Parts: sequence; C-alpha cells; structure tokens
Amino acid sequence: QVQLVESGGGLAQAGDSLRLSCAASGRTFSSYAMGWFRQAPGKEREIVAAISWSGGSIAYADSVKGRFTISRTNAKNTVYLQMDSLKPEDTAVYYCAIKLGYSRRYYTEDNEYDYWGQGTQVTVSS
Repeated sequence: QVQLVESGGGLAQAGDSLRLSCAASGRTFSSYAMGWFRQAPGKEREIVAAISWSGGSIAYADSVKGRFTISRTNAKNTVYLQMDSLKPEDTAVYYCAIKLGYSRRYYTEDNEYDYWGQGTQVTVSS
C-alpha cells in the first residue's frame, strides 16, 4: 500500500503563487511516475501536470503552461507543483497520483495511476 499526502493548498488572490507538495510513503518502491490532477465543482477531473521517474519528461495542461511547474525530489519521494500567476479558474481540489514501475514516460490519464492522495483545496479569488 502507498500513501500520498498533499499539502500547500489554501486561499490565494489572482496573481498570487502557491506551492503544493505530495509526499509518498508506505510500500517500498524503486521507481514511479507522478501526476497532479484537479477537479473543480461540477467538472470532471483533469490532468494538470505529469512527470516521469527521472523528471526528464514533463507534460502540462494547456491551461497552466507557463504558469505552473512540476518537479520532484526522488530522495524524499516528493513531487511539487509550483503555481504562479494564479487565476480564479484554477480553483479546484488538487490531487496527486502515483504510477508504480519504471518507465521513461509520463502519464496523463487518471486511469493509468495506481494510488491517489486525498486532495487539497486551492481557492483563488479575483
């Protein structure tokens, strides 16, 4: 079993920055890809950013390109999402997810992931 714990969400104003963290623990694993998703009220869950095990392959949703940055520290089993220039439309519950196993690629479909965090709320006011 793997546990993912997100932190760093909260209230922000448009133009502000927030940094989300997601720490993985539990079962021993050697390599994994990770992703950040979000779900706004009344909307489906969508990919925000994804990163491969090495960090060499990264993908972003078009809506966050140039504003959000995903990164990871494998020694700490932690993935980050730096969110700059926040907009009200970024308001959502943000989830991190992990896909176990070695691969050079990232994953953008939620059904490809093995475990999920509990989510952290991000609210951006105008």
